[in-house]
Amino acid sequence: MTRPYSGDLRFRVASAVLNGQTCRKAAAVFAVSVSCAATWSKRMRETGSAAAKPMGGARRDALLGERQWLLSRMAETPDVTLRQLRSELAGRGVMVSLWTVWKVFVSAGVTFKKKYSARRTGAARHRQPQAAVG
Repeated sequence: MTRPYSGDLRFRVASAVLNGQTCRKAAAVFAVSVSCAATWSKRMRETGSAAAKPMGGARRDALLGERQWLLSRMAETPDVTLRQLRSELAGRGVMVSLWTVWKVFVSAGVTFKKKYSARRTGAARHRQPQAAVG
């Protein structure tokens, strides 16, 4: 990710716009985009500063409060799918992606292995002949 423009440049562009220049003229003079000039002048007008907002940082875990419920739900019904869990969470008022639900189980060490019953299907030439029904 690129770095933000310097605070000095932001201040000069925003000040020029607030002192009567158009956003297009200020952008041309300072060699920045028109949208930057408009955004910086708007921020300066609203907050008194055209400084850049903080970049990066840790994102909060959206399911921190629901983690225990998810793990207990998985323990009581082991064959529940991630899509079902996501729709149940939506019913509880928590809208998240499948990846967010998956991360909770990965961090808890829960794995999803294929069931033996899922291995029964395959090409007919590789199946064992069925015994006759008596």
